[in-house]
Amino acid sequence: MLIKKGAEADIYLEPFRNVLHGAGQGKVMVKQRISKRYRIPEMDRQLRVSRTMLEAKLFSDAKRAGVPTPLVYEVDREDTRIVMEFIRGRQVKLILDSLNPGLRRKLCRLIGRYVARLHRAGIVHGDLTTSNMIFTDEGRIYFVDFGLGGYDSSIEARGVDLHLLRRALQSIHFRITDDAYRAVLSGYRREFGKGAGEVIKRAEEIGRRGRYIQKEARACR
Repeated sequence: MLIKKGAEADIYLEPFRNVLHGAGQGKVMVKQRISKRYRIPEMDRQLRVSRTMLEAKLFSDAKRAGVPTPLVYEVDREDTRIVMEFIRGRQVKLILDSLNPGLRRKLCRLIGRYVARLHRAGIVHGDLTTSNMIFTDEGRIYFVDFGLGGYDSSIEARGVDLHLLRRALQSIHFRITDDAYRAVLSGYRREFGKGAGEVIKRAEEIGRRGRYIQKEARACR
């Protein structure tokens, strides 16, 4: 069953037995990268395979770094797809605004700690939004969709990650942005340790760059 059609990949929710093994129980998520007609076929194939393999590795390395992610059951190079664990829960996007302030801050501090763990492991998520975080009934947060992620330990890349998260909060959770982002940074500082201030400062600089560019673009119209 198709549950999300993206620009680069389609996401399906399927019975375990239909995808992996007839004796399996429950469901799995299947992420399948789709071909783009505007690309040269050989380059399109190479890109889809490399991004599929990279994302699967990012899932594994993020989990090794202490960030909850779905288990990867199968990586299919031929069909450029990843079969992974189905995480039962709700997107953080859907619940963050309705939480009481204390619980919301606790959740955001945890998000900040997980982002710091990724960064300390040399991983950038590339699409840090509350849509790509799943909150389970057990109170855990899973990070999903590393399709734009990669390995980069530079201050710039880490700053971009934090900046994207702040932009997501401003766009979707504008009534609580400041409080939520402060809590994220609190968790980030605590987990990342020495050097966190440089990353946070860079994220602020990136935000100012964006505002400057937007202002210049408006002036040229």
